[in-house]
Amino acid sequence: MAVQERTQVGIIGAGPAGLLLARLLKLHDIDSVIVEARTRDYVEARVRAGVLEQGTVGLLEEAGVAERLHRDGLVHDGVEIAGNGRRLRIDFRELTGKTVTVYGQTEVTRDLIAARLAGDGPIVWEAADVKIHDIESDRPRLGYRVAGVERELVCDFIAGCDGFHGVSRPSLPTSLGQTFERTYLFGWLGILADVPPCSDELIYASHPRGFALASMRSPTRSRYYIQCALDEKIEDWPDERLWDELKLRLGSDTAPDVTTGPAIEKSIAPLRSFVSTPMQHGRLFLAGDAAHIVPPTGAKGLNLAASDVHYLCRALAAHYATGNDDLLRAYSVTALARVWKAERFSWWMTMLLHRLHPEASFEAQMQRAELDYLASSRAAQTVLAENYVGLPF
Repeated sequence: MAVQERTQVGIIGAGPAGLLLARLLKLHDIDSVIVEARTRDYVEARVRAGVLEQGTVGLLEEAGVAERLHRDGLVHDGVEIAGNGRRLRIDFRELTGKTVTVYGQTEVTRDLIAARLAGDGPIVWEAADVKIHDIESDRPRLGYRVAGVERELVCDFIAGCDGFHGVSRPSLPTSLGQTFERTYLFGWLGILADVPPCSDELIYASHPRGFALASMRSPTRSRYYIQCALDEKIEDWPDERLWDELKLRLGSDTAPDVTTGPAIEKSIAPLRSFVSTPMQHGRLFLAGDAAHIVPPTGAKGLNLAASDVHYLCRALAAHYATGNDDLLRAYSVTALARVWKAERFSWWMTMLLHRLHPEASFEAQMQRAELDYLASSRAAQTVLAENYVGLPF
């Protein structure tokens, strides 16, 4: 017989989406239990992106977890786009009046876990064999096993925040859903190193040998990426080779400013655009990577998770405060309207900057023309800037 517990909102996944949702719900006096398949150490060590839109920063402020972010985060007024032999700065503040903040997703996760464990409610770590039951009833259930003991969590609602490979999305009826996907024929080879960044702002570089990105996590920790084939192997990329290739792609203006050092972490990640619709059925609601994936070029993954959580928290708060479920019924449509705009922007940035075709091809000439137009048009720069800093929630 399973040990049974009760809560208002059962949340699957202790990533940023699940943790932020739980924190915001607590501010509305709504109880939740977070069920996570991994260990706390694993979750807190995951290396992910770290460019936060102004709206995401505002949500973290609302959640009361922005103290370290404001102390250690790096506010950026723009980015640089390098290509066609020039470097173009996109000035966010001038073009939109907004900024972005560089603060690693790992740090966001740690801040949210600390707040949760300070009294907001439980996190069930290492929950095995998680299953979702009765989502079409008014008492959906989560079944799982911890330390060999079968447990069952009876909920009013379930939030699936367990990522692309989680159990939440497959729990939606396949007859009701539709997926849209674009798999790119290349990946990103990334290196994290304790060396100062080569620039005060991110540099996106389009080069005949492939895309490169110069990013950072702090004034003393840098994150760099280069476009690579999907069949590349990490062992074929010793640090020295990777640094040399990175300098080549960033260009002669930037290369002298690149400080090299031993890798803390190296990885190859495939790129994917993916959307699953709808994002809800019955009492199950998806948020973040459980419902959609964007290529990292547009810096939208974590920020989309934050906007999903904003919409879902607002809808649940209305349900408990007034009994009005209009926002809950509209959740999927509302969230997807912003998701598709972010998918478009991430796809456009990816197609603009990566080497996709031979230099002599028509498509490659279109890329060059697009970069030239971006450099010559304030309107085009404004479009890039307002999408990068984040469309309104």
